[in-house]
Amino acid sequence: MKPKFAVRIPRVVYRVYSRRLWDSLQRTQARPTHVAMIIDGNRRWARQLGLQDAAAGHRAGAAKMIEFLRWCDRARIGTVTLYLLSRDNLVGRDSEELHQLQRIIAGLASDIAAAGRFQIQHVGSCDGLDPELAATLGRVTEATASARGPHVNLAIGYGGRNEIVDAMRAIVRSHADGGGSIDELADTLTPELIGEHLYTGGQPDPDLVIRTSGEQRLSDFMLWQSAHSEFYFVEALGPDLREVDFLRALRDFDRRERRYGK
Repeated sequence: MKPKFAVRIPRVVYRVYSRRLWDSLQRTQARPTHVAMIIDGNRRWARQLGLQDAAAGHRAGAAKMIEFLRWCDRARIGTVTLYLLSRDNLVGRDSEELHQLQRIIAGLASDIAAAGRFQIQHVGSCDGLDPELAATLGRVTEATASARGPHVNLAIGYGGRNEIVDAMRAIVRSHADGGGSIDELADTLTPELIGEHLYTGGQPDPDLVIRTSGEQRLSDFMLWQSAHSEFYFVEALGPDLREVDFLRALRDFDRRERRYGK
């Protein structure tokens, strides 16, 4: 049996194709205002290369997120959310890998801030995070508060269910502090009120959620906000995500009809 060889497409072909996709993007009628990214497959990427250290995959994934933000900026996406570390990760990962991952995420947050372009917001909880990462998130949030580029949510220590619980707790406490009754709270509770108390309160919900690595699940990500989101799943592992993959996602979004129940 003859060995099979992967077909390598010349880089110049990708550049031409990418340029055409960018040109077509200028003519699209529908463009997302908020794109959320679930980056997945970093560890598998490292294993496929024969690397024993999962941190190599996480570093490659972090570098890819810098590229991804540049693409979003060029596409004039106003809000971007990166799902980098879940609540489940904090209890399910090996402690050494988790420590390395948090150091990598801290470096990523610092690199995004150093660009001077993006306004960073931490969405999630600092409970269980390494002190170094928690301090970095506070620092970059303050340092980029006046940035005029895209708003970047870093979902770290994040869980969609926890977010909803935290929102409800905040509503109940605020109502109790005002001397309101349970019956009054029940009458005033609305989806809009809950949305205002989410970590992303005041932001548009994601129009488009992208996930890498071929997995097709939310993994406790933006459960409330993604109620009407469009989803796009990419087979490429996180570090292998290409610009053309992103542009195809935007092209696919433009072709979909969002009816909102109509």
